[in-house]
Formats: sequence, C-alpha cells, structure tokens
Amino acid sequence: MIKRESHDVIIELSRSFPVVTITGPRQSGKTTLAKMAFPEKEYVAMENPGIREYAENDPIGFLNQYPEGAILDEIQRVPDLLSYIQVIVDEKQINGFYILTGSNQFEYIKSISQSLAGRTGILKLLPFSFNEIYTNRETVVDEILYTGYYPRIFDQKIKPVHFYTSYLMTYLERDIRNIIRVHDLSLFQKFVELCAGRTGQVLNKNSLANECGISNKTIEEWLSVLEASFIIFRLRPYHNNWNKRIVKSPKLYFLDTGLVSYLLRIESAQQIKNHPLRGEIFETFIVNEFLKRRLHFGNRENIYYFRDNNNNEVDLVIDTGYGPVPVEIKSGQTINNNFFKGLDYFSRLQKKYIRAGLVIGRDVYERRSDYLVGGYPDVYRLYDELVEEGNFV
Repeated sequence: MIKRESHDVIIELSRSFPVVTITGPRQSGKTTLAKMAFPEKEYVAMENPGIREYAENDPIGFLNQYPEGAILDEIQRVPDLLSYIQVIVDEKQINGFYILTGSNQFEYIKSISQSLAGRTGILKLLPFSFNEIYTNRETVVDEILYTGYYPRIFDQKIKPVHFYTSYLMTYLERDIRNIIRVHDLSLFQKFVELCAGRTGQVLNKNSLANECGISNKTIEEWLSVLEASFIIFRLRPYHNNWNKRIVKSPKLYFLDTGLVSYLLRIESAQQIKNHPLRGEIFETFIVNEFLKRRLHFGNRENIYYFRDNNNNEVDLVIDTGYGPVPVEIKSGQTINNNFFKGLDYFSRLQKKYIRAGLVIGRDVYERRSDYLVGGYPDVYRLYDELVEEGNFV
C-alpha cells in the first residue's frame, strides 16, 4: 500500500481541529488515506443503505455508537448528520475526533461551511502524483498520459479501459442522478466527451452549447456539476492592474489524463504519441502535478494562467504571496528559444526580477539564463525551487 504524500498533513490537521475532512474525486484514495492515518478509528461506510437509514432516522443514537469518534466515509450521503457532529465536538473539545470523507462538493461543502465552520481542517486529495507511484524516471510519458493516476489501476492492476468504463458508468448512473436531474444521460455523456476534447483550452461555453444543442445556462449548470464532482476544474486567468486587456475566460482542465484519454477513445499509449491533442493532454498532466503539489500539502490552489488579447500567454502562474511565478509547459523534447517568449513577456510586465520555469517532455533539469528548465519527472523539484522565499528577495 502506497503511503500518500498527504499522510502527515492529515495527522497535523487532526491535532488542530476536532474534525478533519478529506474531499476529492471518487476513488482517489480518501478512504485508504483515512484508514492508514487513523488505524485506531472505527470505520463507517455511509453508502451502506442500512447504516445510512439508521443515521438518518436516529442521528444521535447512531453517533453515540462511536464514543471515541470514527471515520465517516462519504458523509455527503447524510448531510444532516453534520449538525449533530457539531454539537458533539463542541461538547467534547477533542481534536481529531471525527474524520470525514466526501466525493461531492455540490451540497457537501455548503453544509460543512454552515455546520462545521472553524471546526474542521479540510484537505483535497486528488489521484496519485507522479512522485507517489513512479520510481522509474524513464517511464514513457505517453504511458502516463494514457493510464492516468487513479489508485485502483495501480493497486489492483486493472487495465485503464476497464477502470474508466466502470468509473464513468458509476458517475453517470449514480452520482449525476443524485446531484441534478439529467433527463438524457446520453446527451450529458456527449457533453463530457466534448469537454475532454477541450482540456487545456480556454473555455468557450457558446461553442459547447451549440454542439450539444442546449442553452448556455444548462452548460454552466453541467460544468458546475463536473467541477463539484472533481471531474474538471477551471483555471482562472491571472489578474493584475498592469494589464486590463487580458482574456477573462477560464481554461478547462480534467483532473485525470487517463479519463481524458478514455473519453477521446484513445486505446493505447502509442495512439497518444501522434494524437492531435497530445500537447493539451500533456499540459493537463503537468498542471495537475502543480495542483497536487499545492493541495496535497495543505495549500490553497493559487494557480492561474495568463493570456492577453495579443495572444501573449503563460500556461501557469503560481501566486505565492511573494510574487507571481510563471511556468511554461511544452510537450516537445527539444528546447526551443520560442518556448521562452511568453515567460520573457510576463517577466517584463513585472518590472522586477522574478523566477520562472519551463517544463518539457523529457527528463532534464538545467538552468537557461534566468529560467529553470525541468522535465515531467521533476515538477515538484521545480516548484520547490521556484517558490522558495529567497528567490523573491
């Protein structure tokens, strides 16, 4: 069993809050992390119909079964329980008493903010990072893009096509029906597939609406559902007063390249090699790695992208508090001077020295003038060096 990089963060949160909440995509490893970090806690699966019925009908009696607290898995299935949890933790004043997991943000986070405000530490857990599973730095990047990062694929040696077939079916048939009323699931699946073809691109809701034959209002509702269930996230544009002519629409990214590959009907790593969207899929992979480096260690997202109306662009901007850190992402293996054009432009706008980086599609780590260049196996190393406080002095 792989020890998650968030393990120590969860332990730390349990020492500061009476409740620890782990959110993230379905099957991202939340339950395993909770059990490994808190082996002494009783585990309760709220998706069990009998357990759920008991919790709904007699919440006080249900919670009193666990005088030492418990791991309550998929707590969003019984959101009313949170108010009773609040009463108990306020009475007991014991940190780390309840460990909650949830895979749907739609109503869950709203309930958390109402009932457990100030009482819970929250961590978002995404599927594995590169550092967690790949010890061989020579792993072919196309294999990574095709396979994705969901733990069951690695723990149980499941073929990606079998995993994602089941995953998507479960998501459409159960999760979507629980969140909103979608009358035509085949149309919703078409919408998800069209979104996959737009990963790594600026979101154009009008285009999606036209292709699906639905309203912009429905597109926004469905995008919010995908975001709430951790299928996609929207990367916001980086705003600063020095440039008001920036593109204001977010970029769309999936939270797993394996799911993107499946939705695009890619059936092997070899097919990715020459796929017209290979660059966007690689960019999705790298942006996710930076996102995991933030979220898995208890930080807020704080990542953006930059593009102005003259098509000057930087793929990623990390807002560190000490200053913005631009990062360019290229799937090619040969370093080209054109790769640095966006970084040069963004750096000039700052009117001061800043650190910047480039991620490319091979194993390399070197300095080029003012820029750090790293390959896909070294995203964490690149991040750590770029955001170091001393780099902004």
